[in-house]
Amino acid sequence: MKLTKIILTILLFTGVYRNVDAQVDPHFSQYYMHPLWLNPALTGAIDGNYRVALIHRNQWSSITNAFSTIGLSADLVTDKNINLGLELLQQSAGNAGYKYTNAQFSIAYTGVRFGREGEKVVTFGMQAGLLGRRFDLTGVQTDNQFLNGAYDPTLPTQLTITKPSASSFDMGVGVIYYDADKDKKANLFGGFSASHINQPKDPSLSAGYESNLPVRYTLHGGLNIYLSDKAHIVPNVLLVKQGNVKETMLGGYLQMSVNGSTDITGGVNYRVEDAIYPYIGVSFSDFTFGLSYDVNTTQLGKLVKGTSSFELSLMYMDNKKQKGFFKCPRF
Repeated sequence: MKLTKIILTILLFTGVYRNVDAQVDPHFSQYYMHPLWLNPALTGAIDGNYRVALIHRNQWSSITNAFSTIGLSADLVTDKNINLGLELLQQSAGNAGYKYTNAQFSIAYTGVRFGREGEKVVTFGMQAGLLGRRFDLTGVQTDNQFLNGAYDPTLPTQLTITKPSASSFDMGVGVIYYDADKDKKANLFGGFSASHINQPKDPSLSAGYESNLPVRYTLHGGLNIYLSDKAHIVPNVLLVKQGNVKETMLGGYLQMSVNGSTDITGGVNYRVEDAIYPYIGVSFSDFTFGLSYDVNTTQLGKLVKGTSSFELSLMYMDNKKQKGFFKCPRF
């Protein structure tokens, strides 16, 4: 019966039952390491030619087949004020074999520049692609399938899933601003994005259930403060709202140069009323490796073991064509 409750809890998270307003997107603590998920306007916002980023998040380790999320993105810079990218994301959870998959192409326009040397930049971006949802109900056990304390697989699950596998068109938009003035000691950056603006329906759910994915609004920003030629500190903030779910993250990190090819980054962020997570990163040549661990601060975290989350990230950025003065911040 414990397994049954765990499965039902995961199904509630995925929006199967009526009293859940709607399914919401997976989230990341190292959101700056999966930039095209954060904002399509970040497509090509790099001090190089192209970038490839990979991130993996594992949640609720004490639960069998708990939440596991993988994100992959790739983007490149062109010489036509147009940058191109591709973003893939998949989350899996539970014995119900639930998979949430999002694949989107992104494009960003970078031609809006002002200041003495065009160092202040406004970029507009757009994404479009497919959103897929899949259930494998062969492993599902629900309370109504137990008779006199014994499991009877011939009894119906009473789950209202009309299409175990379905896909929908999905799109989003975004805008960012950053100041790359090399003479300043503090450079401001920030952006806003709206994902799922067409609110794609979930055909897996039967009539009468909330089946539209709500728009995810994201506001993010920070200040890149140069302490010396070898160190800078970046306080940052992230605000997310999707349906009735809100998320606020506050924190910052310190990045220090060890030598001409190696940087070390360390910091801490706080997800309000949820978790605190330390972060450490190492950049060597064109590669950046990141590691973070969410420590759950809620009452649930005190009552249940294994509610924390673990994230690994890896980014490769081709730096053969430097822009000179622009040091790409963690947006």
